[in-house]
Amino acid sequence: MSTSNANFKNKCVTQVNCTFCDSLLCTRGMKAVLLADTEVELFSTDIPPNSGNVVGYHVVAPCKPCLLSCNNGHFWMFNSDAVSTLNRLDVTGLNLLLWGDLPELDDSENEESESPSEEECIR
Repeated sequence: MSTSNANFKNKCVTQVNCTFCDSLLCTRGMKAVLLADTEVELFSTDIPPNSGNVVGYHVVAPCKPCLLSCNNGHFWMFNSDAVSTLNRLDVTGLNLLLWGDLPELDDSENEESESPSEEECIR
């Protein structure tokens, strides 16, 4: 599923850090809710995070009802109490960076890359 889906394109992009060691987990985070219980707030990302601590979970095989429901296509979830977040800014440094403004991830991109692109480093 494309993360530029109309339902999510106006959501803020967040940097997600581990609250236990303050290490950077990802720069493509999004505030979300648990599909099974929308009262549960969490954060998610569409690429594997850098993590040495248990800060959430990875959906390995989503069920068909979840895939068909309104979802952001993210399969790495972070528990809100295990992470701290910071809203990222766009290239001007004046406005919040929105998901609709992020480039799509292409399938050939190395998901394990430790050096984010120049655009991903902008906060």
